[in-house]
Amino acid sequence: MPRIGLDRGSLLAAAAELADERGFEALALNTLAQKLGVRSPSLYNHVSGLPELRRLLAVRALERLAETLEAAVSGAEEDAALAFSLAYLAFARAHPGQYEAIQRAPEPDEADLQAAAGRLVRLMVRSLSGYGLTDDEAIHAVRGIRSLLHGFVSLERLGAFGMPQDRDASFRFMLEAYVRGLRPGGRD
Repeated sequence: MPRIGLDRGSLLAAAAELADERGFEALALNTLAQKLGVRSPSLYNHVSGLPELRRLLAVRALERLAETLEAAVSGAEEDAALAFSLAYLAFARAHPGQYEAIQRAPEPDEADLQAAAGRLVRLMVRSLSGYGLTDDEAIHAVRGIRSLLHGFVSLERLGAFGMPQDRDASFRFMLEAYVRGLRPGGRD
């Protein structure tokens, strides 16, 4: 019988905290059980094992990121791509383990993970709607922004920005330069 007060939602919230504290790859059922004050077998009332826990955590993280980004871009209009990118960086900084969880592409049989990832891509495309891009160009642009964002986040997490210049100023400079290239006339 499941412990009173322990449900899949509270289990995933605790897993998210652990992932952010220790890293997504360090997430293990025994440490999660310790955090929740239960024995490891109790977790199997809510998840079938570590692979399912990681998949569910990735879905949850994608949903949280999408909510964060939707709030950032609503009403941003011309600056939607910048607002999107700044919120993305803030999420990655605040939730490093959850950010790590969302980096792998979903498998064909992971419909919930595909749906959550698709929502994020659609939001990214929508944030670029003011740039007059074709459908294919929008996907190319999304890949470019994602590469810039992930590269910056990864290098920052590794401590690779040792120069005294402000990292946030560097981030804005990089994004503004990229976005200028997306504007009509900037792609010629």
